[in-house]
Amino acid sequence: MTAIKHALQRDIFTPNDERLLSIVNVCKAGKKKRNCFLCATVTTERPVQVNVVKVKKSDKGDFYKRQTAWALRDLAVVDAKDAVKESPEFDLHFDKVYKWVASSTVEKNTFISCIWKLNQRYLRKKIDFINVSSQLLEESVPSGENQSVAGGDEEAVDEYQELNAREEQDIEIMMEGCEYAIANAEAFAEKLSRELQVLDGANIQSIMASEKQVNILMKLLDEALKEVDQIELKLSSYEEMLQSVKEQMDQISESNHLIHLSNTNNVKLLSEIEFLVNHMDLAKGHIKALQEGDLTSSRGIEACTNAADALLQCMNVALRPGHDMLHAVKQQQQRFSDLREQFARRLASHLNSVFVQQGHDQSSTLAQHSAELTLPNHHPFHRDLLRYAKLMEWLKNTDYGKYEGLTKNYMDYLSRLYEREIKDFFEVAKIKMTGTTREGKKFATLPRKESAVKQETESLHGSSGKLTGSTSSLNKLSVQSSGNRRSQSSSLLDMGNMSASDLDVADRTKFDKIFEQVLSELEPLCLAEQDFISKFFKLQQHQSTSGTTMNEVEEMDGVAFSRSHTSGVPQTVSSEKDMIRQMMTKIFRCIEPELNNLIALGDKIDSFNSLYMLVKMSHHVWTAQNVDPASFLSTTLGNVLVTVKRNFDKCISNQMKQMDEVKISKKSKVGILPFVAEFEEFAALAESIFKNAERRGDLDKAYIKLIRAVFDSVEKVANESQKTPRDVVMMENFHHIFATLSRLKISCLEAEKKEAKQKYTDHLQSYVIYSLGQPLEKLNHFFEGVEARVAQGIREEEVSYQLAFNKQELRKVIKEYPGKEVKKGLDNLYKKVDKHLCEEENLLQVVWHSMQDEFIRQYKHFEGLIARCYPGSGITMEFTIQDILDYCSSIAQSH
Repeated sequence: MTAIKHALQRDIFTPNDERLLSIVNVCKAGKKKRNCFLCATVTTERPVQVNVVKVKKSDKGDFYKRQTAWALRDLAVVDAKDAVKESPEFDLHFDKVYKWVASSTVEKNTFISCIWKLNQRYLRKKIDFINVSSQLLEESVPSGENQSVAGGDEEAVDEYQELNAREEQDIEIMMEGCEYAIANAEAFAEKLSRELQVLDGANIQSIMASEKQVNILMKLLDEALKEVDQIELKLSSYEEMLQSVKEQMDQISESNHLIHLSNTNNVKLLSEIEFLVNHMDLAKGHIKALQEGDLTSSRGIEACTNAADALLQCMNVALRPGHDMLHAVKQQQQRFSDLREQFARRLASHLNSVFVQQGHDQSSTLAQHSAELTLPNHHPFHRDLLRYAKLMEWLKNTDYGKYEGLTKNYMDYLSRLYEREIKDFFEVAKIKMTGTTREGKKFATLPRKESAVKQETESLHGSSGKLTGSTSSLNKLSVQSSGNRRSQSSSLLDMGNMSASDLDVADRTKFDKIFEQVLSELEPLCLAEQDFISKFFKLQQHQSTSGTTMNEVEEMDGVAFSRSHTSGVPQTVSSEKDMIRQMMTKIFRCIEPELNNLIALGDKIDSFNSLYMLVKMSHHVWTAQNVDPASFLSTTLGNVLVTVKRNFDKCISNQMKQMDEVKISKKSKVGILPFVAEFEEFAALAESIFKNAERRGDLDKAYIKLIRAVFDSVEKVANESQKTPRDVVMMENFHHIFATLSRLKISCLEAEKKEAKQKYTDHLQSYVIYSLGQPLEKLNHFFEGVEARVAQGIREEEVSYQLAFNKQELRKVIKEYPGKEVKKGLDNLYKKVDKHLCEEENLLQVVWHSMQDEFIRQYKHFEGLIARCYPGSGITMEFTIQDILDYCSSIAQSH
């Protein structure tokens, strides 16, 4: 701000004979912020004029221009807005009100303080100051840079306008010495003028008296000039001598420069030669290792690896500009290229021989694993080959064509080897699943339809003596198995045959163990091979950054290794991870078909095996995906899992389809329906298999579908049943379903469990009422008439006066039902119920107890009607409730 103030004083106010006292940086309130300066000035000539000037900076340069000026006498009011809080806003009231916002409250206070002092000095307090701190007006103390500057300018004005105390004292002393200083001012002024003239004359005389001294000084100056001339002459002679010395020194310097330049060039030349010798000279030992090194021993491989690395460093050295023009360098580079080509050819030939030899050696060990469900261990082979990993990396970086050729040969040899091993391994697994004899092996290779027929036949023959259920269901199964053989072995009735055998649980456990062992053998085999490929062929298993599609990968599988690379620079591939997956796919191309064949065989043996396979396969897929979601193992097992899931869904669909097609015998009682018992077996088996399994959701969905199908089929069979009453079929089967669900505690079937219990209860009550009927039929008809009269409006105690319902008629009807007849009727009813109910569910006593309760309820109902309609008659039944209890107990014990 001080610099701005000086610039304004110099450029604007000094030319106009004005003095700048205070300045504030402001902008108009409420408008776009365009800064300007308000200046408080006074004129240097009398009479003094005080102005407030608005100055703004020019748009075209850095100079300032005067825009508007107001006379201070025209200022009426200064409004500081707030006397308590600090605010940069203030108003000046001239011909109109001008609202300003200062850049800081310090500048605002300084400016207002200056206006207040000017008002006090020149305007005799004509300006009103409102909302201004009294402390500011009374003390008017400068508190900043602008205030200090303003205070200094005002002191300058005061010095110009007023005398200080000392001057006033001197004037008073001088005036006291003159009697007429006040009475006759003009005379006093003339006196002072005369005295001033006297003083001026004395000064002139003093100057003239010093002329002699001036002359002496001039003489001394002349002598000094002569001395200077002599010194200049000596300096000129010295300069001539130095000039000759300078020429000699220049010659010496030039000679030294040439010597230094020569030395520098020699040092640089030596440095270049040392660089070429140090970086492009291959030791004789390395050359010998590359040409004749032993690639079979560990020491020889290490020597060849070191030599190859040294050769690569020599070939990849960054030559300096001009080195490639040297004949020796070109010759050395050609020698390196020949060595690289020779060693690469020798290395590729040796590794191809190792691949072939390994295939033969590994084939000789297959016979040792033919009877065991294990895969040969390739770890020794991998361990031997990993010794060449660094050499493979060298080959990849120097000759990509031979590297690709080795990769292709490795896949060809290993794919044939693994195909033999894996096929033999799966053949052993199939034999163990179907039996260890040749006959079992023959069965495992039968066509699907014949295999299913043979297995169903063997299952029926093997379990005919151990079937559970009614005779009608056994006959039905025998007829179906002999007359209407199906090719789909996962049907409900076929599974019923298998589940009836005591060997089924052991067979399924055996299958589960075999299938788990197959997956457990394949998984480490694939992971070990993938890890070996990554390390041996130096393919990093990083995330793919390319958008290569599966079709592109399949095409690359056929042609990726047929391209030639003459330049030694690899062409761009989708990613190294895709290359690993391509190699794994070609090497293990037989795994997925063999797994699918094994799954198909397991499904033929027992469709319930799909449950075991779904759980095991899901677990292995989940494990593989946690390791690497895009790996070959994860992809292959995922594809096979889709097939297993389809078999599982097919198993569920076949069960539901068979429920719709089930037929019942018309000559025997129904009992527990086969598919109800099979659902129990399925649920028990599934719960044991799917305990803590990842695919529990699939099982829950299957449960919902199956249980609804079971409910619908039970109702359908009950409606079609002719031998067994509908209520008995519903009651027994829903009781069995409820008991099964209660025992297994399947959380997703809680609603169905409650529904089964309700259906069982409802049909039990319905059967009891239907079977019990009207054991006291005539008595029941009699009281129905009584209730009809009461319903017509006749009072209960007046019913006995009706002719058809008098006391004599009641006694007559009661006499027809003595205790002996009642017991005989109950005995016949018990035999009838026993004939309807099956032994498996053991509901006879439950039903009989319910009938007893219903009979007692009817008895109490009749006793109540007699008491209300025939009061005081003394008429009672010829048997009591205790008699009924005794009859029922006796009948139950006798049977």
